[in-house]
Amino acid sequence: MKIITVTGYKGGVGKSTTAIHLSTFFSAQGKTILVDGDPNRTSIAWANRGSVPFDVADERQAMKMIGDSEYVVIDTPARPNTDDLKELAKGCDLLVLPTAPDVLSLQPMLETARDLGDANYRALMVIVPPKPNREGELMQKELRDNKVPIFRTMIRRTIAFPKAALLGVPVRDMNELRLKEAWKDYANLGNEILEILK
Repeated sequence: MKIITVTGYKGGVGKSTTAIHLSTFFSAQGKTILVDGDPNRTSIAWANRGSVPFDVADERQAMKMIGDSEYVVIDTPARPNTDDLKELAKGCDLLVLPTAPDVLSLQPMLETARDLGDANYRALMVIVPPKPNREGELMQKELRDNKVPIFRTMIRRTIAFPKAALLGVPVRDMNELRLKEAWKDYANLGNEILEILK
């Protein structure tokens, strides 16, 4: 069983969107469950509005449901304190830290990285403005220069994600072809995670 935990130092950075889409990716690899530990229950609400290709449970029911799952994705509350962050890192195979590519996110991300030390984690650029904007690349470079492990993949900003959330489906399963394009970013991220977990 592989456990991937998605957490962040603030809300609104695509944490639940990332958890939903990573669960979708891993559901094609094997039995997958998404554990919604966020008090907002965003992932459960998303799944209840439509249909997702994996099981979803809140953390109080998860132990009963995990069983023979090959992949467990955990969506956590935003703003974990330093001790919680360290415990989250110890309890999973990979910690995914979504972060927006803006100057206000840089310092908190650097502090989070310092708190995590040598834990197995990666920063993920999300809500990245489309080209020719270079904010995503610049933030990646800044983090790399500060020795913060990062994913090569970036998740582009698109209207597809709010639409998918409203319909209760992953972007992969949307009807409009142009909106399905957003799936490529998460498919690339999933493949990158598979490489890391080998």
